[in-house]
Amino acid sequence: MGFKPVPLHFVGIVLAGLTVATGFAGSGHAQQAVQPAGPVEGAAPAPADPSKPGDGTKGDDGMTDPTMQDDTTADVPVAEAQIQLIGLGDSLMAGYQLQGDEALPSQLEKALHDKGLNVSIGNAGVSGDTTEGGLARVDWSVPDGTQGVILELGANDALRGIAPEETEKNLSAIIEKLQARKIGVLLVGMIAPPNMGADYAHRFNPIYKRLADKYKIPLYPFVLDGVATDANLKLGDGMHPNAKGVGVMVERMLPSVQSFAKGLEDKVN
Repeated sequence: MGFKPVPLHFVGIVLAGLTVATGFAGSGHAQQAVQPAGPVEGAAPAPADPSKPGDGTKGDDGMTDPTMQDDTTADVPVAEAQIQLIGLGDSLMAGYQLQGDEALPSQLEKALHDKGLNVSIGNAGVSGDTTEGGLARVDWSVPDGTQGVILELGANDALRGIAPEETEKNLSAIIEKLQARKIGVLLVGMIAPPNMGADYAHRFNPIYKRLADKYKIPLYPFVLDGVATDANLKLGDGMHPNAKGVGVMVERMLPSVQSFAKGLEDKVN
């Protein structure tokens, strides 16, 4: 399902308290280590080795018959080499008031597994974070060995009225740091709340497309697409998505993230 424009007055309702609900937490309240989206044992198993007993059906002589393999394999084969992604963002990435397996990185990871992609998505979301905070922690929030980053920051900049030029400069610096480490970036956009005025929106809203074009990286235009106008998909605060809302976000984002992960997978394999 593609991106559809969202009425800005509805966006304002959603945005109007992301940082109030979470507190203006800075990078000092950041997680000290990236949390994996799921347990290690949830990773896809290695392909079966026909040379080992139990991988096939044994014949009368007790030997494994390679022509009689177990037919209980998944409908979609999962790639062998695991792609390591990190979700770098604010409360929308962190999963404010949600269980770990309900947060955006975990639900995205499961959806990608269902598509046959062997992907791990670590959760480096920090509630209340700004682009300045993200820039300050990007080096340690994105560990060595990461192939790609889903970069979702900027909502709290807009809520605080931070100059869009500063937001763009910070995002640009984050992208350059990641690209210098040969790490791919999928940029996730945000829309300024209308109460900031038309001039602010005119300066803020084009940031993400401009950066995507400048650095030749993929862009998902609006992180809350499909959720911003539906109260049933939000928590009691009326702003943050609930678990079902995150599911809708994943459904909308999945084609972009799948294409991003597939491109990284092709490079690894």
